[in-house]
Amino acid sequence: MFTPIEGRTVVVTGGSRGIGKGIARVFAAAGANVVITGRDPAVAEAAAAELGKAGGTVSYVAGDVASAADTGRLAEEVLGRHGGCDIVCANAGIFPAASLDAMTEADIDLVLGVNVKGALLTVQAFLPALKASGHGRVILTSSITGPFTGYPGWAHYGASKAAMLGYMRTAAIELAPHRITVNAVLPGNILTEGLSEQGEDYLRSTEAVIPMRRLGDVEDIGNAALFLATDEAAYITGQSIVVDGGQILPESPAALDEI
Repeated sequence: MFTPIEGRTVVVTGGSRGIGKGIARVFAAAGANVVITGRDPAVAEAAAAELGKAGGTVSYVAGDVASAADTGRLAEEVLGRHGGCDIVCANAGIFPAASLDAMTEADIDLVLGVNVKGALLTVQAFLPALKASGHGRVILTSSITGPFTGYPGWAHYGASKAAMLGYMRTAAIELAPHRITVNAVLPGNILTEGLSEQGEDYLRSTEAVIPMRRLGDVEDIGNAALFLATDEAAYITGQSIVVDGGQILPESPAALDEI
């Protein structure tokens, strides 16, 4: 049995939809006080109301994680509501497609700004609270794309997700004296609104190269994040957990024909 995290405060950036919403749902069901962020107040408010039915308390703060002013305001709001923060899930991310020959400077700045800068600014804003917690946790949502795999059109996205792991390792060293762990979850293809937009052919072709023969659920990522947030994971830091149904394992698609 794991030590309950009931009553601890969790921030999930980008928690109004997709993987972030799944992470928030798992923590809410575990009885945590969950605060989600999103750039669309109406979407975030609706998500908070829905997630609140899972348990715990769920509220939202609208804002842009790529803005230091917004992440600072987020920290102030969370501390004002709950008196502290124990777990930061830096999940907010975007993945607009652009080929290398068409990618603009604005495209690069946007993706790196949200995915990398956003994670750094969010963690920075909550450092005092995480240090005061005594069992602070930082959980980054990276991806298999970048650290392990590539996909045409996502060079900037892959670069951003690999960069998160470089950040994780140094942050884990710096924050270890404060009993704060810093780890990452690397999702494979998880069934979200964004993935569905890639079309039915993409979904079916992706399932065909996953050894488990299915796309992941958002709760699969939430469960991994929940484990990293427990007291039992207190000696794990600077590590990444791949949650992909075995997608990165086959040497080629032909390997799956052998099973």
